Amino acid sequence: MPAWSLDARIPIHLLTPGETPAPGMALLAEAPSAASAPAVALFSLTGAHVPACACCGVRGPVAEALDRLFLGRVRGKLPWFTAIAALPQSAEAAEAIRRTLRDDAASSARFRLAI
Repeated sequence: MPAWSLDARIPIHLLTPGETPAPGMALLAEAPSAASAPAVALFSLTGAHVPACACCGVRGPVAEALDRLFLGRVRGKLPWFTAIAALPQSAEAAEAIRRTLRDDAASSARFRLAI
């Protein structure tokens, strides 16, 4: 019997500056973008607290933005999307996205970094 598996998590495509999201992709962005998307969630690392601070717990701004996209999608408040285009403005933001997908349990259960 062949061994195979299906990964049903929503893929996140980490785009470089200047790349355009494919039609129908939701957008996860560090700053407002001219890119068109059916659903958009913004995050900011400016002023973000350290992980596990007393007011934020262990979740960060990227995890919160991903939660907004996911919950909007499943509750029907956002159009259905099958992938997310991430538009970080800096290497620090790109690493924050990778770290969230690696370390945040809810985010890693719902999303995966596209290869």
